[in-house]
Amino acid sequence: MSGLDPSIVKHFLLLDTEKFPPIRQQLRRQRTSLLLRIKEEVVKQINAGFLEVCNYSEWVANIVPMEKNDGRVRVYVDYRDLNKANPKDNFPLPHIDVLVDNTARHAQFSFMDGFSGYN
Repeated sequence: MSGLDPSIVKHFLLLDTEKFPPIRQQLRRQRTSLLLRIKEEVVKQINAGFLEVCNYSEWVANIVPMEKNDGRVRVYVDYRDLNKANPKDNFPLPHIDVLVDNTARHAQFSFMDGFSGYN
């Protein structure tokens, strides 16, 4: 995303590649009716600076397109194989009801929510 310092928005994890060698998922076929809309969404995210082209990656994950009610497509990534190789957190996540109670009266979204239109 233009205007943001990459040291703030990039995150690196040390992967246990001895236990979990890199995996390249086989390409999944997509419906032909979705292909053009998927391409438009990916190009939009590349132009916005959210995605960048990476040649010869060790890890390859498939996309999972989901049609929205308005006809547009939201593109997700299937990171299940990569998540298995990530180091596990040493602390538990808080209960969702506590998080909701603590944020109920706030009306501020993060820059990612506002840019992508999540609500």
